[in-house]
Amino acid sequence: MPVTADPRLQSAMDALALPGVAIGHRLIAPGDENALRAEEVRGISESVVERRRASGAARIVARELLQRLGHADCQLPRAASGAPVWPAGVIGSLAHDRRVAVAAVADRRRIDALGIDIEPAESLPMDLLDIIATPDERPRLGDNPIYWRLLFAAKEAVYKAVYPLDRKFLEHHDVQIDFSRRKGTVRNGRTAELRFCISTHLIVLAFLPHRDGERA
Repeated sequence: MPVTADPRLQSAMDALALPGVAIGHRLIAPGDENALRAEEVRGISESVVERRRASGAARIVARELLQRLGHADCQLPRAASGAPVWPAGVIGSLAHDRRVAVAAVADRRRIDALGIDIEPAESLPMDLLDIIATPDERPRLGDNPIYWRLLFAAKEAVYKAVYPLDRKFLEHHDVQIDFSRRKGTVRNGRTAELRFCISTHLIVLAFLPHRDGERA
């Protein structure tokens, strides 16, 4: 039986948990592409098998999490933007790198926006730092390339969270990350809260609590 989870990574992810949000992961394995349902494979049927496999793995994780919210055996087709379409009353986000797929789901009564991203725990090339980091962010990052990659993941997670609200494409410099305050602020003033972990991979969760709900 193939190994589908990394206990060390899941332990680190569990530390990101907050009320109303469930997160999980899966080690991408041959055959995961077969988990895609008819509506889900539409639009990527001609893609290389690695992309379909990662997409299938992420949906396996998402379906397991959705069962906890009372939504059994859901299909998650793609919207025109490429983002998954979630069941009524649910908000979520998917991500993957070459080895691991992750998902986050939440009850819309608790969370207004949600985004997750994953990156390998590897150094980010120095020549990419200026593209990703703003002048204000650079001094706070120090000279640890792992944090440079964590910055990239944080901006991706914030983008995934706020895009459904604003429907605007964002450049990296349109999002300002402050890890010490665990905040990601978009140029229009919208601010997402952040949770992140550094383990075998780098994972960032970005979210906006419901305006009438409790803050995490």
